Amino acid sequence: MWDVFLSYSRGDVDRVRPLARALRGGGLSVFTDETGVASFAGISDTIRRELARSKALLAYYSTGYPEREACQWELTTAYLAGLGEGDPRRRVMVVNPEHGTGHIHPVELRDARHPSAADPDALVADVREHVGRLDGPMPVREYGAARRTRATPEPFPEFLGRLPELWQVHSALHAHSAPLVTGRAVAHAVQIRGMAGIGKTRLAQEYALRFEAAYPGGVYWLGGASYDEFEARYAECVEQAERAEQAERAEHADTGEPFLWVVDGIPEARLATRDLARLAAPRPGGHTLFTLRSRAYDGLGTPVDLGPLDAAHARVLVGDDVLAQAVGGHPGALDLLGRAVRAGHGPRSLYDRLHGPGPSPLDSPLDTPADSKGAEGTARVTASLVRDVDTPDAADVLRCAAALHPLPLSVDDVAAVLAATDAVPYVVAHRHAANGIAELRVRGLLGPAPEDRWQPHPVTLHAWRHHDPAPSRAETLRHTALRTLCGRRDPVTLAFPGSRREVPMAAPSESERMAAFDIQVELVTRIGVQELAPGTGSLREALTSLKSLIDFTRGTLHTYSIGLEPGSTAGAVTVQSLAYALINDTIRPFTTTWHPRLAAHETGRPAAVAPLDHESAWPEAPAMRTELSALREPLVRIAAGFGGISGADFGVPAAG
Repeated sequence: MWDVFLSYSRGDVDRVRPLARALRGGGLSVFTDETGVASFAGISDTIRRELARSKALLAYYSTGYPEREACQWELTTAYLAGLGEGDPRRRVMVVNPEHGTGHIHPVELRDARHPSAADPDALVADVREHVGRLDGPMPVREYGAARRTRATPEPFPEFLGRLPELWQVHSALHAHSAPLVTGRAVAHAVQIRGMAGIGKTRLAQEYALRFEAAYPGGVYWLGGASYDEFEARYAECVEQAERAEQAERAEHADTGEPFLWVVDGIPEARLATRDLARLAAPRPGGHTLFTLRSRAYDGLGTPVDLGPLDAAHARVLVGDDVLAQAVGGHPGALDLLGRAVRAGHGPRSLYDRLHGPGPSPLDSPLDTPADSKGAEGTARVTASLVRDVDTPDAADVLRCAAALHPLPLSVDDVAAVLAATDAVPYVVAHRHAANGIAELRVRGLLGPAPEDRWQPHPVTLHAWRHHDPAPSRAETLRHTALRTLCGRRDPVTLAFPGSRREVPMAAPSESERMAAFDIQVELVTRIGVQELAPGTGSLREALTSLKSLIDFTRGTLHTYSIGLEPGSTAGAVTVQSLAYALINDTIRPFTTTWHPRLAAHETGRPAAVAPLDHESAWPEAPAMRTELSALREPLVRIAAGFGGISGADFGVPAAG
């Protein structure tokens, strides 16, 4: 049995090793995971077993700790073990190396006194005292082994990621438990907000399942297709809660145990805040959780805004990078496309259907297996997105956004298009544009972009293009938008890397401009362009990133029907020539040289040595890092070339 399970982010390994030595030197048995948990595998059997053999978890809670999924799984397991025993802090201790505590979740741990790693002797004494009060190892229960819920839908098996959001929900629901750090003495409702299909219900279900120990009074679930149905369900749940309280009163002297009250997916369009508030928990002890598409109810409770899944988790759901990017990490769309892939549909054919004419693959089951609930749910997602665009102003803004995609749009952009199309004064068009953007923002259908601009989610645009009730209006606005955009374009000259003179750039087609923008966005975020501090980062991850950039560039050219060609003898700068220089002249010489060398070194890694430590000991690592740094200059120049075609400037500093 271990006294301490030491949980930490891989980025903190050098700071944690002295701490581990101090704990062991103080007579404590300490488990540390030197190999790590495989991404997206949850807690491996080894980690789960060692947690079940440990008295307590000691979390080295740096700002990087919440970003590591494995760390969050370890912390959640230990936290819930203590929660099942009546005190969530019983099995968790926190070492906070930072100045503040705002990065620590859940809030109960934020409120605790944190020993300092700067005083190892005091820390060891604190840990010894804490584990000395524990009789045995923590009780780690199997996931989903016990549930005490009433009318809670079954959780989705595909739940992935969202651990930080789970902690945000829990901390917000229990902020009153730590009044000294939150300034709140009474419980507030919490609202999970986001666009249709973004995963609000899934998050609420997963929270109800994982954190059931925090609610011994039960979980009550209110759902329905209309406000009247919600009111009827509310009355049923109140009756159930009263019967449960009477039973508890007959069995125990104390009553009023905490319970969770979930109001899920209410069709809240244009409802007043007071109407929604009427559906909150009926008595003290209730913790109310709303799921809403609208952002118009700030007074209803603490918001937890839910966005798309990150690229890594999205890829796991659908099994294909291009499809994951095409739907912008939208969980509902990813779920349906993933089912279609598993049913035998090719990812490229699905990608073509997403962007081609005819029925949308997000509106049909695509011959998925017998359990088509997920497919039907996604079809409802696209319908919900269209229903949420419920005013003419909002509809016109989306039409303009579709015409200008992938460029973000501003109020002025929309106003200029509306003024030219409808022959109205600019001030009138500006008012309509501002109203439409405000309405879409409230619905979560527009996200912020730099310089006071806005960008719709790809699934929103996809749904709207397939279900726009006025396609002739959309075509009229598209023509006007393109004329307006081209009318603003100034002549551009570019100095292409290696050319002897500036070459006038012909006005690119819409497909070329969009392709250049997509590649530019991907390029400026890669390891080769974003400068790393000396000795930091993983060389293997750098190689993987550069290889995926080649695949992404080829996929983008295919999407927009653009060939891959070397630069012409005249030196004209095109998407084709820039892509050729990126793939064949810049990245491929580097990857073909260093991939086999690094792979050969990796095959000799001992099982007890962490991958990063083994990589750092490689004699050729400094030379590879030097060549990786040298890539930055040509990559920045190529990114600037794509920027000249797309018209977008991401502020990449000049190489030099």
